[in-house]
Amino acid sequence: MLSTFLATALLMTTGIHSAGTLPVNDTVTAKPKYVMVIHGGAGTILKSQMTPEKEQAYKTALELALRSGYTILQKGGSSLDAVEAAIRVMEDSPLFNAGKGAVFTHEGKNEMDAAIMNGKTLAAGSVAGVTVIRNPITAARAVMEKSQHVMLTGPGAEKFAKEAGLEIVDPSYFYTEERWKALQKVKAADENKTQLDHDADTTRKTSRLGIENKDNKFGTVGAVALDKQGNLAAATSTGGMTNKKYGRVGDAPVIGAGTYANNATCAISCTGWGEFFIRLCVAKTVSDLMEYRNETVQQAANELIMNKVPALGGDGGLIAIDKNGNIAMPFNTAGMYRGSVTEDGRIEVAIYKE
Repeated sequence: MLSTFLATALLMTTGIHSAGTLPVNDTVTAKPKYVMVIHGGAGTILKSQMTPEKEQAYKTALELALRSGYTILQKGGSSLDAVEAAIRVMEDSPLFNAGKGAVFTHEGKNEMDAAIMNGKTLAAGSVAGVTVIRNPITAARAVMEKSQHVMLTGPGAEKFAKEAGLEIVDPSYFYTEERWKALQKVKAADENKTQLDHDADTTRKTSRLGIENKDNKFGTVGAVALDKQGNLAAATSTGGMTNKKYGRVGDAPVIGAGTYANNATCAISCTGWGEFFIRLCVAKTVSDLMEYRNETVQQAANELIMNKVPALGGDGGLIAIDKNGNIAMPFNTAGMYRGSVTEDGRIEVAIYKE
């Protein structure tokens, strides 16, 4: 599966050039305008525990997602189309904890969440706990555009997606050996333990709220974009937590917590310990700091990720792009899969805190 994915990525020719590594907490003012930023999850991602082959696989996948979105934006397409396209690439890759790469629940199922938001109209859609929709992000957009609701869950969301003509697959489509082994490992260590993705098994942390996160793993994919019409959009998709129970839902599909977009301020997608991002309404709070305190996207994003979230005991990161094409991508973990593309097609991707 991995070799097939890489072959597809390497065969693509779009005329976009790649460059270097992306600085942590990067923001640009009076420099080439950014049009899209993506992430593939944050956590204790260590170069010492990454093989060269796998590192390149992640970078190739991130570049492929950026190319898919940039091609749309370059042709004058909408930011909504661009973020959906980028997310679908990552959902179709087994590398990320979303879609094909989703982790397993305690019951041995893959339950996925996704959300999308239109910065121009504040329209939004999300799905949670879905198990048979190949691309949950497309289902989230269908909820936004083809229903009167914002969030649909479980079997109801799946019925809606089927009636909307979306691709429905057998649950076995989402099975990957790596994710299945991860579930067995977690269960063997502690039947009641939950584990987030993208991390080394080296940390054990208890938040000030008394919630223990033994492995500190964050697996989510996200995209934010600014199109030629000046419209912003944000999208997020995730498979949640390994060994999660009781239909747990994190921040990704919660509008204002893990996903938010407003043309007046910025578009945001978060990745991290969802319970804390929900408590702090992280995505909307970043927008509010910009709107009501006149903070820059970098200042507002840093306030949440470097101060508010860790003060409460949580970890993670976010990506954001403002109405002028400035970006921020702070994270308080060892690494975050991330990438950006400017209006001239310059792509940058990075993984570690460099």
